[in-house]
Amino acid sequence: GGSALPWKKDLFKRIVGAVVEEGGKRDIPVTVKMRKGIDDEHLTFLDAGLTAEAEGVAAVALHGRTAAQAYSGTADWSAIKLLKETVTSVPVLGNGDVWSAEDALRMVRETGCDGVVVGRGCLGRPWLFTDLAAAFAGTSARVTPTLGEVADTLRTHTAYLVDFYGEEERACRDIRKHIAWYLKGFPAGSTIRNSLALVDSMASLDALLATLDPDAPWPGEAAEGQRGRAGSSRTVALPDRWLESRELSEEHQRTIAEAELSVSGG
Repeated sequence: GGSALPWKKDLFKRIVGAVVEEGGKRDIPVTVKMRKGIDDEHLTFLDAGLTAEAEGVAAVALHGRTAAQAYSGTADWSAIKLLKETVTSVPVLGNGDVWSAEDALRMVRETGCDGVVVGRGCLGRPWLFTDLAAAFAGTSARVTPTLGEVADTLRTHTAYLVDFYGEEERACRDIRKHIAWYLKGFPAGSTIRNSLALVDSMASLDALLATLDPDAPWPGEAAEGQRGRAGSSRTVALPDRWLESRELSEEHQRTIAEAELSVSGG
């Protein structure tokens, strides 16, 4: 959406304008988050940023990668800088490769953006937002939890998922993917990690977490860096002949209308 839609300029303009208009009726600010474009040959972020600004959004956020890049390589912060120089009347937020408070400060310093959007950086690190608040307040205080504190946070996260899903087994299946992110850098061997990745109840989770050394200190640099998806570039799935024109053809209008009729919004 944040890459393919801006290619069709009129469609993107109509969607953003309609959402801003409806949001305004309820005093709800609307923001737009996008990528640089579909791929390096089909960049749209400057046009899309200007369109969003003209349609009255409250802020524009840019992930410094194309859709084709997925999460591979390094985010292009220079694109965020260029967007900030281009869109001047609303805040521009930067996104991509913010793994720590220091990364956020560096992004703001290098791009001039008005703020940062965190995605994968908070996976297994929910205290990152505390670090960000401290960093932007000008202090050097950072959260450096022990393994016991991390285990407590992981358990609380799972309990929230139980409340959300209404069942333990589903919550435990969901938390499995977070285990490696929470434990990154800590002394927890493959046996316990593998067992945690198969957890199916709060009782089994508690039993496994109790085997960890609660006094193990924050591992520092070993706990930092990339978390979440990475991988390689990909081919972007688009409607047939989507790239032939930046205007929406009658064929594509029909395709979109048919999709809206066949897909429930609820």
